[in-house]
Amino acid sequence: MNLYELTLHEARDLLDKKEISSRELTRSVLDRIEAVDGQVGAYLTVAADSALAQADAADRAIAEGGISPLTGIPLAIKDVLCTRGLRTTCASRILENFIPPYDAAVITKLKAADAVLVGKTNMDEFAMGSSNEHSGFHITRNPWDFSRIPGGSSGGSAAAVSADMCIAALGSDTGGSIRQPASHCGVAGLKPTYGRVSRYGLVAFASSLDQIGPLAKDVADCAVLMNAIAGYDAKDSTSVPVEAPDYTAALRDGLKGIRIGLPREYFETEGVDPEVKAAVRSGIDTIQSLGAEIMDVSLPRSEQVVAVYYLIAPSEASSNLARYDGVKYGYRDKEQTTLMEMYRSTRSRGFGSEVQRRIILGTYALSAGYYDAYYGKASQVRTLIMQDFKKAFESCDAILAPVAPSPAFKIGEKTDDPLTMYLSDIFTLSANLAGIPGMSVPCGFSREGLPIGLQILGSHFQEETLLRVAYNFEQATDFHTRKPAL
Repeated sequence: MNLYELTLHEARDLLDKKEISSRELTRSVLDRIEAVDGQVGAYLTVAADSALAQADAADRAIAEGGISPLTGIPLAIKDVLCTRGLRTTCASRILENFIPPYDAAVITKLKAADAVLVGKTNMDEFAMGSSNEHSGFHITRNPWDFSRIPGGSSGGSAAAVSADMCIAALGSDTGGSIRQPASHCGVAGLKPTYGRVSRYGLVAFASSLDQIGPLAKDVADCAVLMNAIAGYDAKDSTSVPVEAPDYTAALRDGLKGIRIGLPREYFETEGVDPEVKAAVRSGIDTIQSLGAEIMDVSLPRSEQVVAVYYLIAPSEASSNLARYDGVKYGYRDKEQTTLMEMYRSTRSRGFGSEVQRRIILGTYALSAGYYDAYYGKASQVRTLIMQDFKKAFESCDAILAPVAPSPAFKIGEKTDDPLTMYLSDIFTLSANLAGIPGMSVPCGFSREGLPIGLQILGSHFQEETLLRVAYNFEQATDFHTRKPAL
């Protein structure tokens, strides 16, 4: 086995035994990036020199006995997280040359753990998209089929993990942006409860929805990364002061006593690919065979989820992205002679079409005379969606559902039809609106060899339940062990 193929826990074991060094592991990953990223396009910035320096520091720490679970492990970081001294673009031309003066809270934690940061991964611009076709720089391709999307907006991180161009990665999830690319690329991905992981230093798209989480080669690695990044942060006003547990303790055998809910609205949704239905149903059968109790539940406001999300998210985006005006930082069109012309031209040239579309939608929804009818009403329905989940979790511990209606679609297939593109997140949006945790774990493949994910949803701060269910399912199957032919 090549070193870059190792899982995080496998690499940890070899590093602790001093059978490999972090420099050797990091060099292997960097060589892998050089060999295959020209085809995949997962990275926007590769920090080879600093990564090797961090690896050498990690090797010294290991030699001195100062070992943490992430010491010497090469990780990829979605380019929406601020990294001090390392370019952070959000895949947008408006931030093409932005060098943050500080680290995001999760980056500070990773550095304190002596992790190795190999680079920043591609994404949909400002995390707005479901396919990674909306990057301001280049399209990321699915390692399983270069003609298809890897999912978005964390498609670069998911593709990097799937193609073994890192040991694990961080992404962010606003409406499914960790779970959906995890499903399409055949890796594990976890969106934590809103407030569980500090958002300090995460460049905001929609502040009430965004959450940082891990993408990894298996469930155990997700648990290790969650141990590193979870916890209260006073710098983040949305951080919740609830003590984070040891997530690796949830990786225990058996699902006896676990109650699993199947929302009838999700399984009656039209337009779901038959291969997705079959893979998810097979996954449910496997979980039931492991001792879980299966029951029907109802989420009656499921039909309103897409409409609510695409009012709330663009509205918050409109507010958050107002700061990019060519004055404070980032790109400025210097050809214009008046302030208003400079504003207009900077934002027109700096933002891509999808970002502009959402800014316009959000600005309209927040405008005088329309706020109550649109954003205000959407916020009320959001509360009802949260209540639906609360009621469902009174009778079950977790909910199973598809992640996406289809396997990864072809690049360019939906770019001319934004509504169809938005509907690709129909099963993932509700978790963000409700603030609950959600996870994707590989559960099958299509006839064309494309990965399919099973989604597991839990009540607030019940990531341990998701990890336990996902871990047991993973131990009973081999889908997570399969690799794309690169």
